[in-house]
Amino acid sequence: MKIRYVHNEALLIVAAEMRGKIDQNSKSMTVRVSRSDDLNSLDPTDLKILLELIRDPRIQIGELSDTLGIARNTAQSRVRRMQRSGLLHDGGREIDLEAVGYDVVAFVTIEVNHRELDGVVGALRLIAQVLEVHEISGRGDVWCRVVATDTHNLQAALRSILRIKGVIRTETVLALHTHIQYRTEPLISRLAQGSSLTPARSK
Repeated sequence: MKIRYVHNEALLIVAAEMRGKIDQNSKSMTVRVSRSDDLNSLDPTDLKILLELIRDPRIQIGELSDTLGIARNTAQSRVRRMQRSGLLHDGGREIDLEAVGYDVVAFVTIEVNHRELDGVVGALRLIAQVLEVHEISGRGDVWCRVVATDTHNLQAALRSILRIKGVIRTETVLALHTHIQYRTEPLISRLAQGSSLTPARSK
């Protein structure tokens, strides 16, 4: 079953059916990062720190230094450096939103008047239920992830999006089940082991 909503000549398609849920020597590798002048490169120790923080975001500096066998001051200064650079940030991805009632996840593709794009992005930033926003190629101009407590709450969020100046139309689909959660451990593990980012070709 699908429910169709027509609002301001925009067609919203919402599927109503839902379903809840780095060892290697220090000379071997350096990963270039261009986020800021404060962080020009990542060495193997940085990668090991990142990997531990991914595995346990709440790990204490003392535990981190003990686990990696590095000085506490070294661990602390490197974590702070990566935070200043923007490589580490409090994005809140480790929070279980279902536990606080937001168990509906929707993906919204938005067609936008290009002259109003900056304004649309600014307005989307003010909607708390919008978790992320990407400017995209192909069909539509902007893609965002939206969460809601139920379909009525989702409809209210979609109407808020449609009221934004410059939004022409939206297309929305519901996530029925999450098979792979957002993850970075496999990628950072590969970097930490000195492997290429490019997957090996099958023979």
